[in-house]
Amino acid sequence: MRISHEAIYQALYVQSRGGLRRELTACLRTGRALRVPRSRLAGRGKSFVTSEIMISERPAEAEDRAVPGHWEGDLIIGLHRSAIGTLVERTTRFTLLLHLPPMEGHGERPRAKNGPATAGHGAEAVRDAIARAIVMLPQQLRRSLAWDQGAEMARHAELKILAGLPIYFCDPHSPWQRGTNENTNGLLRQYFPKGTDLSAHGPEELEAVAAALNSRPRETLDWRTPAEALDEALRKLETGGVATTG
Repeated sequence: MRISHEAIYQALYVQSRGGLRRELTACLRTGRALRVPRSRLAGRGKSFVTSEIMISERPAEAEDRAVPGHWEGDLIIGLHRSAIGTLVERTTRFTLLLHLPPMEGHGERPRAKNGPATAGHGAEAVRDAIARAIVMLPQQLRRSLAWDQGAEMARHAELKILAGLPIYFCDPHSPWQRGTNENTNGLLRQYFPKGTDLSAHGPEELEAVAAALNSRPRETLDWRTPAEALDEALRKLETGGVATTG
């Protein structure tokens, strides 16, 4: 007998409410007690996303993690619409954190219609933060970036020019298409819990947290750390070898 993953989820969740019982919720690292089946999540994409930059068009080498340089990104959101940007390299699991401080005056008055994103994670702020972080790496480690269809990526064409980084978008409501980033975000919640003000964390603290993650041995890397895996990739690039982590 075969049982689908959907049947397992429905057995765990209270079907009448779509939520978990309280004692089960307490065991979840994410704290997410509500769920909607994937079949109900079909939605329309953003106007700035076209078919040629969908994740299905990303180079095949990114899927099997054979070649470093393919990234996944997202925002983790906190209290008062505060946010931290996260970038994770698929092959090495190396993580970069983006400081996205709120603009002066944020929260003091209602946001003007069509006004700037004062929370600090509007399209221009995210574009600039990604570009600053990623250009520190060699071009060979800037092969692609996968992101969801959030409005913070509306300036993706400018980011591609600034950083030499092709952008590909996941299908609507499909976070599993950037699963490496989702898993990393779950780890980051140990440092940045939900319901807290993420703007309280400055650039130095973000660097320290990223360093902690990047120095944590991973079974999937044969117990190397992401930092070690990235260093190996960089050495192979310098010597003209093929940069893999196998």
